[in-house]
Amino acid sequence: MATRIAYAFILLVNSILSWLMLTPWALKKLEHLTLDYMTITCQGKKCYGFVAVQRVNFALGLFHFLLAVLLAGVKSSRDGRASLQNGYWGPKVIVWLALVVLTFFIPEAFFQVWGGYFALVGAMLFVLLGLILLVDLAHTWAEFCLEKIENYDSKGWRVLLIGSTLGMYTASFAMIIVMYIFFAQSGCSMNQAAITINLLVLLITSAISVHPTVQELNPQAGLAQSAMVAVYCTYLTMSAVSMEPDDHHCNPLIRARGTQKASIVIGAIVTMATIAYTTTRAATQGIALGNTAHDDYGRLPQEEGDHGLVEQQPNSSRREMRAEALRAAVEAGSLPANALDEDDDDDDNDYEDRKGGKDDERTRTQYNYTLFHVIFLLATTWVATLLTQNIDYEATGVASVGRTYWASWVKIVSAWVCYGIYTWSLVAPVVMPDRFAN
Repeated sequence: MATRIAYAFILLVNSILSWLMLTPWALKKLEHLTLDYMTITCQGKKCYGFVAVQRVNFALGLFHFLLAVLLAGVKSSRDGRASLQNGYWGPKVIVWLALVVLTFFIPEAFFQVWGGYFALVGAMLFVLLGLILLVDLAHTWAEFCLEKIENYDSKGWRVLLIGSTLGMYTASFAMIIVMYIFFAQSGCSMNQAAITINLLVLLITSAISVHPTVQELNPQAGLAQSAMVAVYCTYLTMSAVSMEPDDHHCNPLIRARGTQKASIVIGAIVTMATIAYTTTRAATQGIALGNTAHDDYGRLPQEEGDHGLVEQQPNSSRREMRAEALRAAVEAGSLPANALDEDDDDDDNDYEDRKGGKDDERTRTQYNYTLFHVIFLLATTWVATLLTQNIDYEATGVASVGRTYWASWVKIVSAWVCYGIYTWSLVAPVVMPDRFAN
């Protein structure tokens, strides 16, 4: 957990730094600290704006790309390269900062192409990945609750499942009502269309989830998954209409808050923190991308000279007798085969505790290290793209984040795509029954 928090914190700091590079505000403050003795320039050009933001995020993206390559194929902490993921924080921070500095020596033409094409594609992939994982989470949550209810006939889990479903639907309709009241006045056709389409698709997907044909092929499908998708997509839609510009007088929030610097700063930091959290969750979940960390049981390969039992201990003979008894029980069929590995894990843990630490990835890593860094790479492209759309080059103060029609439409379309992915997950067994027979 500490490792993931550290990487998320680096992404957060990098994102805030790139946000400050949008306008000359931060650079002027830095120059003011030197009593205006030092003038900050980048090879005689501006150190802020589109290219500066792309430079900072490209540096962190390159940092994660290098780690993804170096950690490819790491399956457990027995691999010496695993320490690169979980340790060496001082050198890694130095490398990251060095890359940030080095990017300012790369010609601007490179970042014009990178930001205009490659970063944009990466940003869209990052958004799509988040939507896929959200749909996967909805199915996983509902199936987990149903499993608890079926296995234990638990009233608590039944109440939790029904209550959460009703709560999420209630929240969805409450947000829709609020949007119609405050953001869908006369002349706000974009908002009216987005809100109405969200409502209609919400009702359609909910109806599909309880359709008899869908239920026959996938009995675990239902309103629980639909509720989670509905509340998330409705939230995206509400976020879109509440962050759009107010040039058509369709966003009363901007008029109410004006251009107060505090609200802009808080909004930007919250946005960056949300991206950091979402990235970390997506990078470690990995279920929808074929992560096999929790799939079928796999026996830990035995290394040469390593039989899994604790050596050089006064009670080693007792441990050997226990291991022999376990092997006999497994051969007789009274215990599953993985009982031997569990015994090995207990001994390994005892050994690690005596060394002063506990290694929870000795058998298998908790997540795919390479995939983890690839997702963080995509996150840097999303941050860069979000910040550099419709830049106000005349602004001299801190810049607002996401308050553009581009950002609003990304959220609106993302909600539609999320509904589409979820609907496909419901009807796919109906359309291709042979493929989903098992």
